[in-house]
Formats: sequence, structure tokens, C-alpha cells
Amino acid sequence: MRYLPLTPEDRVEMLGVIGVKSIDDLFVDVPASARRDKPVDLPHHAGELEVEREMAALAKRNRAAGEGPFFCGAGAYRHHVPATVDHIIQRSEFLTSYTPYQPEIAQGTLQVLFEFQTQVAALTGMEVANASLYDGSTGAAEAVMMAQRVTRRNKAVMSGGLHPHYVGSIETLAHAAGVETARMPAAIDAEDAVIAAIDADTACVVVQTPNVFGTVTDVTKIAEAAHAAGALLIVVTTEAVSYGLLKSPGEMGADIAVAEGQSIGNGLNFGGPYVGLFACKEKFVRQMPGRLCGETVDADGKRGFVLTLSTREQHIRRDKATSNICTNSGLCALAFSIHMSLLGETGLRKLAALNHQKALALRDALAAIPGYEILTPRFFNEFAVRVPGKAAELVETLASHGVLAGVPFSRLDAGAGMDDVLLVAATETTLDIDITFLTKLLTKVVGQ
Repeated sequence: MRYLPLTPEDRVEMLGVIGVKSIDDLFVDVPASARRDKPVDLPHHAGELEVEREMAALAKRNRAAGEGPFFCGAGAYRHHVPATVDHIIQRSEFLTSYTPYQPEIAQGTLQVLFEFQTQVAALTGMEVANASLYDGSTGAAEAVMMAQRVTRRNKAVMSGGLHPHYVGSIETLAHAAGVETARMPAAIDAEDAVIAAIDADTACVVVQTPNVFGTVTDVTKIAEAAHAAGALLIVVTTEAVSYGLLKSPGEMGADIAVAEGQSIGNGLNFGGPYVGLFACKEKFVRQMPGRLCGETVDADGKRGFVLTLSTREQHIRRDKATSNICTNSGLCALAFSIHMSLLGETGLRKLAALNHQKALALRDALAAIPGYEILTPRFFNEFAVRVPGKAAELVETLASHGVLAGVPFSRLDAGAGMDDVLLVAATETTLDIDITFLTKLLTKVVGQ
């Protein structure tokens, strides 16, 4: 069979060469509790038409963000993506291109990445940016590893406003690398607690603004406290559109800026793929993960592009690599750059202002409903609301009426004791009638 070319005899011979008796011996390091003792509960095989029909039936069970009122955020945001973006990224020279292992031959790819880096550096207010990472959460984990290399310290302090999924990614990588992590309890406004947690062993402080509850914080004081203790400040942003309205991480003293770039040029896509933005001060550039493209001139003096830095494990010895991330989400980075080029600085600022206006309208509407309390003191386009009862049950009730009302915080952090907290977001795609419909449901249907 062409899909299973190895015979049982071939497998026995291969196992003998590497010195094990069975394929199961290759997985002895995986805990027994994490291994299956029987096949996955799926049909063993089916014809193409049968599979197509089954997959179509499963797809119909999904609810797309554009099918009705949608107020979900919590790290992934619905924004309008111009048709131009999809048109350009589907050109064959972009859609089918792969990692340039002979990079200087692929001048088009290098120029795209160079322009992307330039945009990210400008948005974050940092001196240098790489050619992207997987997504924001893995970028945050890489930033912690980078800080450990720079400071030669072994402790990362994480704000209580950091998205729990980002916390999970950091803790996973830090545990494997032997880096200590100290996570502050979940807090809507966490500035003072973070400063108090910084000590002489701290390699880095990881803060998020706007944070997972939507709170906007000028982290300048945290930066000063971190630097006074010899630590680095890592600023995380999950909503890239906020750069159009708020102070950049660089302006607030960040040493490393990490962000999720999905909001610009990339749809929600039921969870991915997304694109991680990563920038830092130039003095730390040799410890930065991923790739860095640079501008130069060729032998004839003409403008050209080169792969200036690529300290990842596919290019050099594994023990010398700064990162094991093996892709830069190139197509998503291209979509980001196309959308940013269409917007320009003026367009991004207008888009950000519109997002904030929509969120203010949503805030005012919810605050007028008895029993609902706005918890986030200052926000961009997302905030936390205390609701009567459990937020998860409220979301399910509203979903049955065609409204996706937000993300219960308990879904992100079940142990935080915030079962009555709902995260709601509004973007330029939020219509006034959506807000009206939501408030009517909250006052009539849910109140019954």
C-alpha cells in the first residue's frame, strides 16, 4: 500500500538496528496515564464521499463569529479583514513559498519579512523585531527563556493580569528548562502586587496590557522597579489593534515586547493559525529567538536583503540555539503586513479609536442593567463584567438565543474563584443593533 510502504519485516529490521524490541519501547518515557490502551474512537476507514459528508456535518455544528452578535475576545478578536489581504496572500509566490534555506535567493520573501519587522518595531516602540514566531503565547515563553539567558537568573515573575493560556505556555517551557516561575493571583489591576514580588533573583517580570481583564496599565513604574533589581520587563499584548491608541511597550520601558498579531490581517479561523510578534532592545538581539532579516547592498550597490540572524536549532547546533521554534508563520505575517500597509498609521489610529468607542457603548449599555457590575477601571475594547450567577451558564443561555456574549473567566482559569466574571469585547465589527439585542436578552430572557 502506497501510504504504508514498510512491511512487518522492515519494521523488525529497523527496530533491531536501534536496539529495541517493539515500537512501544520507543515511548517508555511517556507516562502510562498519558498513553492510550486502545485505538481512538473513530471509524477505521471510509470512502471519500462518506468522509466528506461526515466532515460537512461536523462543520455545520460550528458557529461562525459573523453569524450574529459576537462579544468574545480573551486573546482572539474579530476584526474586518479587507478582501485585498486574502487576494494577495493567495498568489502562488506567497502561498506556496517555504522557509528560504538559501535565503539570499529568495529576495521577495526576505523583503516581506524585512517590511514586517519594520512594522512590528514601529508598533511596539522597540529597536529591533524578528520575523515572527508561532503566536503570542509561545512568544511569551520564548521571551522568558531569553531573559534567563541575558540576566543569568532563574526566576520569572508573572502578573495576575497575564492571560492564563500564556501562563500555561510559559510554565510548560520553563519547567522543561528548569526556570522557576512565580505567578501572581488573578487580579483585574495587578500593578502593585507585581512590583512587590520583584527580588534579587528575578530574571524577568511578565506583564500584559491591556491585560486579560481588559485593564490598560502604564507599566513604566513596573519597568523602573524591574530595572532597579537588575531584571528585564516583558510586556505582552494580545490585542494588536490597541497599539493604535495606547502607549507602546518601548515608551513604557519594556526590554522585550511580545504580542499576538491575529487582530491585524488574520481572521479568527476557529483558533488559528496565528502569528507571534516579538521585539526587543538592540543590545539583546543576539539572544532573540527566531530569524532576523536585514537590508544591505549587493556587489553592484543595489538594495538587497539578507538573513542576518537565525539562531534556531534547524540552522546551528541544538545546544547553541536560542529557540526550538521552527517556523515564523510566514503567511500570517504577510497577511499582517498587507493589512498594516493598507491601514497606515492614520488608519490604524482611526480603527483603534472606533474600537474604543464601540466598547464604551457596550459598557454603558451593560452598566445600566440592574445586577451587572463593570469591573475593569480603564480599557481599550474589552472589559470584565460581574454578572448575576455563573457567567458560564449565562453564556450558554444567550448562545441558545443566537448571541455569543463573551468568555467566562472560569473557562480560562477555573481555580480563580471568578465564576461570576464575564469577559466581553467590542470591535469595529460590533453593530449597534448587536448591543441592543444583547441588552434586551439580558433584561428579558435571562431575567425570566
